[in-house]
Amino acid sequence: MGDTGPVMPTLDELLERLRVVALPMRVPFRGVTVREVALIEGPVAWGEFGAFPEYGPAEAAAWLAAGIEAAFKSPPLIRRHRIPINATVPAVPAQRVPEVLSRFPGARTAKVKVAEPGQTLTDDVARVNAVRELVPTVRVDVNGAWTVDEAVKAAAALTADGPLEYLEQPCATIAELAELRRRIDVPIAADESIRKADDPLRVVRAGAADIAVLKVAPLGGAYRLLEIATAIDIPIVVSSALDTAVGIGRGLLAAAALPQLNHACGLGTGRLFVEDVAEPLELVDGHLPAAPVRPDPQRVLELAAPPDRRRWWMDRTRECFALLET
Repeated sequence: MGDTGPVMPTLDELLERLRVVALPMRVPFRGVTVREVALIEGPVAWGEFGAFPEYGPAEAAAWLAAGIEAAFKSPPLIRRHRIPINATVPAVPAQRVPEVLSRFPGARTAKVKVAEPGQTLTDDVARVNAVRELVPTVRVDVNGAWTVDEAVKAAAALTADGPLEYLEQPCATIAELAELRRRIDVPIAADESIRKADDPLRVVRAGAADIAVLKVAPLGGAYRLLEIATAIDIPIVVSSALDTAVGIGRGLLAAAALPQLNHACGLGTGRLFVEDVAEPLELVDGHLPAAPVRPDPQRVLELAAPPDRRRWWMDRTRECFALLET
């Protein structure tokens, strides 16, 4: 997988290389309308530190480690040069689905957000069916919002008019996922149960998932993702954590380095931004090229976060860096 030795800049060096940007979203995603991240201009490439604001230092530190790795370490050796991508459909009304899918030319798989606060299962079914009319393979992302009984009911409703590739994190806990897996025929993918767990492999040992959704930033970097992928014995989907073009580029390299890749990856979320820090990679026949991304300096300047938000990210970086040192 390449050089996996430790790389750690000094705090002063890291802060000097930090560029904080704020990217407006086309539609709200996870409740986010403006995505803030700190970019790291490293000697090897650019990295990204974009832990969501509500995450505490212990969880956010892994995201900082991933950004440092990307900026200061050579990428892993890749096995493929094109990565299949799923379209990402936020919790929009069904009539907006064609507009969203038009940003993902050639995509044969779509991930649909469901269980949005304030919406109903009827809304979810309408959205999923609208996607089915345009894309052959549909998966849904629940972000752990359902109880087991709610998930059983929802799985029946969402598959009444066609199959689902899988339900992503339908319930919050591993025990609930294992129980649900025994009660329904729809495959279950684990996301939060892997990236937020002290032991990422416990979900598999518990028989709680058919597929693992792995994200570079929350796991601490591409090399850590590949270690987990090697140890886990279920198929892998590499996904983004609402990354900028820089983070997406790192995710594509991680997906390209996997021994096997049998599912479309959730690395097309850059199309949810009004503006990004680099020109979006061109989606060709539902695939993106695996290559590192260098931001456009002018875009980085134009998308710079306000001074108070830059200070917030600098303070957060100091706090997380102290945890990495220990």
